[in-house]
Amino acid sequence: MKKTALVTAIGSFSADITIKTLHALGYTVIGCDIYPAAWVADSANVDAFYQVPLVRDSQAYLRVLYQICREQEVSFLLPSIDLEVDLFNEHREELAALGVTLCLSSYDAIRHCRDKYLLYQVVKPVGAIRIIPTCFAKDADPATLTYPVIVKPADGRSSEGCHVVEDAGGFAYFTGLMPGRKLLVQPRIPGYVITVDVVCDGERCACVARRELLRTGNGAGTTVEIIDPAPFEDFCRETALSLGIRGAVNFEFIENSDGFYYFLEINPRFAGGVKFSHIAGYPVVEEHMKCFTGQPIDPAPHFAPMIIARKYEEYIMQ
Repeated sequence: MKKTALVTAIGSFSADITIKTLHALGYTVIGCDIYPAAWVADSANVDAFYQVPLVRDSQAYLRVLYQICREQEVSFLLPSIDLEVDLFNEHREELAALGVTLCLSSYDAIRHCRDKYLLYQVVKPVGAIRIIPTCFAKDADPATLTYPVIVKPADGRSSEGCHVVEDAGGFAYFTGLMPGRKLLVQPRIPGYVITVDVVCDGERCACVARRELLRTGNGAGTTVEIIDPAPFEDFCRETALSLGIRGAVNFEFIENSDGFYYFLEINPRFAGGVKFSHIAGYPVVEEHMKCFTGQPIDPAPHFAPMIIARKYEEYIMQ
């Protein structure tokens, strides 16, 4: 039986390992991006490429995506970026009518991940994991806050709109930049970001953890240290099962100087650094697909400690 997978936003960090893994599993891989093929290196690595409208032009974008699904007889859809995850989450029925399996967690799970305040109300501290005190900016008294604090949108994505605020004047300034949005306030906890790739099939969970030694401004790790996932496993398992997580998602934590871990958020998609987990010894993309093809996932192996650095390569496209 023909297996065709559509991978969106193939200019993103996670696309390369996603495409390679799907090909190794025998899938025909269709790719799309908002930029022309000559601007996207991985356009040369898919079986067919389509340039699509901006995701923010949702009706035009969906119209083209549905047409691709019909033309290519797509059976699995793998969104790569947050905007697409949110859009497809609201249009599951249309995709199902086309015979397309949306390779994402449940509707409610994604809604919980997107609303950071709601998520903070349902997660519980487990073991070494602590929960950061969180309130709405509108309910905070700037004069009594202990600075510095973090101000960020409750529905923010990829560090968008996240600001470190040093005093009451800065609080007024940054909250004024985002009128009409639900803003959260949290104490700023300095430390390393810990990223945990989590795969859950509804019964079993596997975790791969890494400390981000270097990362880009929008939160993508470029040099990471693979670490023992044991401190995070119980928290990730309990949270994933309670939320109805299915497939691969990405948990983030802050490791402070005292060795405590504070939960930050869940990204309901492949992390930009998912290839690090493959190199470490757990094929997250392959295990993700098992969750949508009725197969149990494999347990994670013992991980040897290692440091992995990412580099960029140049290709002549035209």
